[in-house]
Amino acid sequence: MLGFLVRLLPFWVREPLLILVGSVFGVRIMYLAHRDGEWVAAAIGLVFLVFTAVRVHTVAHALRARRAPAPAAEVAPAAVALAAPADPAAPAVAVAAEKEPNAWGQAVAAVAVFAALGAALWLGPHLLPSDDDGAPPAASCAGGEDEELPGAYRKMPRAVTGDELCNALNRPDLAQLLGTPAETATAVSGTSNTAPLTDGKVAQPEAEVQFDTYTVNVSVTYNELSIAQYVKLMEYGEETDVRTLSVLGRPAVLASGHTMKIEINLGGGGSGGPVEQGPPARTLSVALDAKDRGGYCDITVWSTSGALPDDSALLDIAEKVLPTIPDRTV
Repeated sequence: MLGFLVRLLPFWVREPLLILVGSVFGVRIMYLAHRDGEWVAAAIGLVFLVFTAVRVHTVAHALRARRAPAPAAEVAPAAVALAAPADPAAPAVAVAAEKEPNAWGQAVAAVAVFAALGAALWLGPHLLPSDDDGAPPAASCAGGEDEELPGAYRKMPRAVTGDELCNALNRPDLAQLLGTPAETATAVSGTSNTAPLTDGKVAQPEAEVQFDTYTVNVSVTYNELSIAQYVKLMEYGEETDVRTLSVLGRPAVLASGHTMKIEINLGGGGSGGPVEQGPPARTLSVALDAKDRGGYCDITVWSTSGALPDDSALLDIAEKVLPTIPDRTV
């Protein structure tokens, strides 16, 4: 149907239109093929460009034919006699030749119209917001306003909750800070826990954001343990590659360790496998205040592949997330 409508157009409208469409689609497809390395798309783009070249040749040939002087038509004497007026005194009647359409005007108008359409199609996806770009939406934190907090949070009323910590960690630029800007969060969570082995007396909110490559976990422990004491404990633990430093004017320490791998059997046939050592993790622990009076924030990153980002990624995350968490000590 579209081809039939195109054939109905005048020559000087149809041909510029085909040239414009062929060149726009050809160049665009060739560009995408070069960017993505798709040879099939490159062949399709080449077909469009060859088609456009043929149309250009056709238009050039037609223009040369119009510019060439046409041979004078021989007029039969009898026809001239019949056309001459019977009375020589009678005024001659001038017969105006039918005015031909302006080919250049049609061509320019067609090119202008379809150039505007082509520009709109080309730039539209970049200028107009798109609600559906084919990528899944980033995961968001679930509201926990109605969650009943443990008693440790009532004793420490200024302690941040898991929901607040989740909102602080789930930043739009978190993937970029990790060095994977094209990824979006696949799962996020925030819980208002208490520290283990404290009989529920120490608040320890936690938040976690998962990407395809890395997982980031942030927890805040509101106890009396300082970073200086924490470093001494690391000397007796399994932490490796320990490095002390300062973050936002607060004492901090970087250390490496391993996550725990727990297999849970949901089929009802057993309790699951034993607790195993998981992939390596890198943790940045930062004091809650500059005087290191107790309490700290842990920022841990790991991946299932075992790869870890540079320590600079942990420092960048800390510098972005920690200012959104109020300085609260025990």
